[in-house]
Amino acid sequence: MAITAAMVKDLREMTGAGMMDCKKALAATDGDMDKAVEFLREKGLAAAEKKAGRIAAEGICETAVSEDGKVAAIVEVNSETDFVAKNDTFRSFVKAVVNQAMVTENTEIDAFLAEKWSLDASKTVKEELSSQIAVIGENMNIRRFQKVVAENGFVESYIHGGGRIGVLVEFETTVCNDIAKEAAKNVAMQIAAISPKYVQRTEIPEDYISHEREILKAQAMNENTGKPENIIEKMIEGRLNKELKEICLVDQVYVKDGDLTVQKYLETVAKEIGAPITVKSFVRFETGEGIEKKSENFAEEVAKQMGQ
Repeated sequence: MAITAAMVKDLREMTGAGMMDCKKALAATDGDMDKAVEFLREKGLAAAEKKAGRIAAEGICETAVSEDGKVAAIVEVNSETDFVAKNDTFRSFVKAVVNQAMVTENTEIDAFLAEKWSLDASKTVKEELSSQIAVIGENMNIRRFQKVVAENGFVESYIHGGGRIGVLVEFETTVCNDIAKEAAKNVAMQIAAISPKYVQRTEIPEDYISHEREILKAQAMNENTGKPENIIEKMIEGRLNKELKEICLVDQVYVKDGDLTVQKYLETVAKEIGAPITVKSFVRFETGEGIEKKSENFAEEVAKQMGQ
């Protein structure tokens, strides 16, 4: 059967595959469009497996919040290059992933990837990811997600740097007016900028504190040989308290007013709205954090691609 340009065009629009791939698929299936789609899906999945060894350390974080502010989700989806991370097709896929995370009942990434894709129940989330890898042409990875449900308040979100950092903050309060929402956004921006590890000191594991105290003790003794032990102990506690203030959100200096801590800021907001407002939890994702990025010569990478 003769393969026409119109047939190739139709197949490209249906699958997003390249022109030559579409032409080969139609030729291999004697012009049967359904079989050609299946042919490309199989080829696409194979191509995805080939790309899976490449390091995907770029990408974006995305958030979604329900209209009532009670349910929210955050995801990190990685790509190989920053160029693809800015691509509209990639960003549309990430938006679909975060919308899936909004309704999932799973909490582990493997279970999330194995569930049915909400936009096409014939695929799993992982299979849709493989299809997107074939279309976009880079290795991609749905690295992590988290869903937050506020029982006694609301969730605020913040995206920084076009998706480089994503934040969700759960607030407990009986008031959700414009003043409370503005304060919530300010706190979310604080978390993005200063990157606390905990909301407050009661959340810090005791073994972490003990470990830090031992390190600070060794430092103090090396720097202050001959000083009385009680003086060294005071130095250790002072340094420890300073360190804990830096990693606890409510104890941090509020970035918009250096005379306040975040806790003091929220207390002023509480007076303004006429009800307590506290941070119950937060999630902060930063794209690529903890991933070892592979450094390659660009010319060599191009040569490798041409040789494939």
